[in-house]
Amino acid sequence: MRTTRKTEKGPIAWMAGHSVTANLLMLVLLVGGMLMGRGITKEVFPDFDLDMVEITVAYPGASPEEVERGILLAVEEAVQGLEGIEEVRSVAGEGSGTVTVEMIEGEDIQKLFQDVRNEVDRITSFPEDAEEPTVAIASRKRYVVSLALYGDQSEQVLREYAETLRDRLIQESAITQVDLSGVRDYEISVEISQDTLRAYGLTLGEVADRIRRASVDLPAGAVKTPGGDILVRVKERRDFGREFGRIPIITSGDGTQLRLSDIAVVQDGFAETDHSATYNGSPAVMLDVFRVGDQTPVSVSDAVKAVVAEVNQTFPPGLSVDLHNDRSEIYRQRLGLLLKNGYLGLGLVFILLALFLEFRLAFWVSLGIPISFMGSLFFLSAADASINMVSMFAFIISLGIVVDDAIVVGENIYHHRQAGAGWFTAAVRGAREIAMPVNFSILTNIVAFMPMLFVPGFMGKVFRQVPIVVISVFLISLLESLFILPAHVGHQKDWRPKGAFGWMVVRQQQFSGVFLRAIGRWYAPFLDRAVRWRYATVAAGLAALMLTMGYIKSGRMGFELFPKIESDYAMVTATLPFGTAYDGTVAVRDKLVSAAQAVAAENGGSRLLEGIFAEIRGNTSIVRFYLTPPAVRPISTAEVTARWRQRVGVLAGLESLKFESDAGGPGRGAAVSVELSHPRMDVLEQARASLAESLRF
Repeated sequence: MRTTRKTEKGPIAWMAGHSVTANLLMLVLLVGGMLMGRGITKEVFPDFDLDMVEITVAYPGASPEEVERGILLAVEEAVQGLEGIEEVRSVAGEGSGTVTVEMIEGEDIQKLFQDVRNEVDRITSFPEDAEEPTVAIASRKRYVVSLALYGDQSEQVLREYAETLRDRLIQESAITQVDLSGVRDYEISVEISQDTLRAYGLTLGEVADRIRRASVDLPAGAVKTPGGDILVRVKERRDFGREFGRIPIITSGDGTQLRLSDIAVVQDGFAETDHSATYNGSPAVMLDVFRVGDQTPVSVSDAVKAVVAEVNQTFPPGLSVDLHNDRSEIYRQRLGLLLKNGYLGLGLVFILLALFLEFRLAFWVSLGIPISFMGSLFFLSAADASINMVSMFAFIISLGIVVDDAIVVGENIYHHRQAGAGWFTAAVRGAREIAMPVNFSILTNIVAFMPMLFVPGFMGKVFRQVPIVVISVFLISLLESLFILPAHVGHQKDWRPKGAFGWMVVRQQQFSGVFLRAIGRWYAPFLDRAVRWRYATVAAGLAALMLTMGYIKSGRMGFELFPKIESDYAMVTATLPFGTAYDGTVAVRDKLVSAAQAVAAENGGSRLLEGIFAEIRGNTSIVRFYLTPPAVRPISTAEVTARWRQRVGVLAGLESLKFESDAGGPGRGAAVSVELSHPRMDVLEQARASLAESLRF
C-alpha cells in the first residue's frame, strides 16, 4: 500500500493521502457554513434598491386635473433634462400628485436624488395652497403580517387602543416597525361663525396667525451666567383642543382677554377625509407589521402572535384583534419544502447507492449533499445574498444536480474496486479518470445559469439570487467530489461485518451481482445495437423532440412567465369617478361586502371565511376577503374570486373594478399594460373610453 501511494501523483492523490487536510476542509465548510448561515439575512423576497426617486406634493382640495396642471407638469419639466434618468412617470390623484424618476442602471442614486431635490426646490410656480414637496429615494417596506383591531367602539377609542397595541408590539425586541392603516389623521378643528368675526372686527387670517404664534416650541439660545450657561426655550406647544381654547385673541387695555374658546368651537377630532374601515361590519383599524434589518419573518411573526394572545385577554369586551396575511407562513412552507426535499434526496441517494454499490461508499457519497449546501452558505453573505423564497428555490434546483458529481466519481471508484484495486488506488484512479468529465459537467451547468446574473432592471435584481446560489453549490460540490470524497474512501480498509449487518452486506452483494448480470445480458446488447444503428437512434431522438415541441406549440400545455401564487385572501378594488359623494362610495362598499358574505355562506361559512376587511379611501373602496388556511377551505382562492365577481355583477358608474386572488412576487401584475398619452385631457378621456370598450369583449 505504501508503494502504491508513492507511485500515485497529482493533487487528487495528495489530498487522498492526507486525510487530515480533507477532514479539516470538510469541517470548515460544514461548521463555517452553519455559523455564516446564522448571520445571513432571512426574508420572504429579496431586498434591493428600486433605483427611483419620488417627488410627492400635497395640494389639498384639488382635483386630479388641477394637480396635473399646477404640480406635475412643473415637476416633470424641471427634472426631465437631468443626467441618468431612464423614465419619468407621474400620477395625479385627489389632493396630491406623485412624480417617479427612474434611474438608468449603474448610475449613482444619491447624486440623482440631490439633483432632483435641487431642481424641485427651484420651482416657484406651485399654487399658493400647495404644500412643500417631499423628495425621497423610493424604498420597499418588508411586510410580514397584518392585525385587525375591531369592535363596536368610537373612532377615538379604536385609535387610542390601536396606538396602545402598536406601542406594545414595538416593545418586543423582534419588532421595530408597525404602521396603522384605515385611520384618519388627528386634527383639532376651530369653527368660528362669520357673524362672530364681524362683531369683533376679526378675520380668519388674523385668528389663524394668532393661533400659530401662540403655539410654538422654539430654542432661544443661551444666557451666560457665573454659574454656567442657561438654555432659553419658548415652550408654548399645545396638543389638545382645550389648550388651544385658552389662547387669547384680543387683550384690552385693562387686561381683559377674549379667548379662542369664547368665540369659537374648539374640539379634538380627525381630519375631514372620506376615509374609513370596517372588519366584519364593525369599525376597525389595521396594523401592518414589517421586518427591519436582521429580523426574520419567523421571529417577527412569532412575536406578533404572542402579543395578540396577550392583548386579547386584556382588552375590554367589545374589542378584538385578529391576525391575517402572515407572509412568514410562505417562508416556513418553502423552507419546509427545501428541508423535505433535502432529507428525501439524501435518503434516496444513500439507499440506492447502498443497494447497488457498497454501504460505506454510499455514506461518503451522500455526505456530499450537506457539505455542498452548508459550504455554499459560507460564501452567500459575501455575495450579498439572503435566505428567501428565490434563493431557497435555487437550492431546490441544485439539489437534483449537485449529487450527480459525487455519484459519478463514487461509481467509478467502485468500478476500480471491483477490478481488484485497493481502496486508495481505486479512489485516486477513479477520481482522476472522471475529473475531466465532471469539471466540464459543472462548468456547463454554471454557464447555463450565468446569464441570469446579467438580467437588467427589477427582474434582474430578483433573479440574481438564483445563479449566486447555484454556482456556489456547484463549485463546492466539485471540490467535495474530487478532493474530499477520494480522501474518505481511500482510507477505508477491507472488512467482513458479522451479525445482522453482515447478513445485509451479503444480500446486498448478491443483489448487486444479479443486477450486473442483468445489465450484461439485456442492457449491453441493446446499447450495442443503438450505437451501431446510430442514425436510427439519432432520428428517434429528434422525432421525440419534435413531438414534444409540437405538443407544446399546440396549446395543450399552458404557458405563463411566472406561476401565480394563490393568496390567503381575495381582494377587490372599486374606483368611482372623482367627486362622487361619500354615500355613493359606501353603497359600493356595502354591495361588495354583502356579495362576499353570500359567497362565504354558500361555500362552507366559517370553514371558508375568516373575516372581511373593507376600507374607503376617497372615491375608492377596497375589500379583502380573508380565507381560512388551504387545508381547511373547501374551495381555492381563485374560485372564491370568480364566484365573488359573479355575485357582484355589473356596478354602474364605476371607473374600474379589479378582482385579485394571487399573492405578491415577480409574477404579480397585469399581463399587458397600455399607456395613452396626449396633451389634451378631453382627447385622452375619449381615447381611454374607446380603448376600454374595444377590449371589453
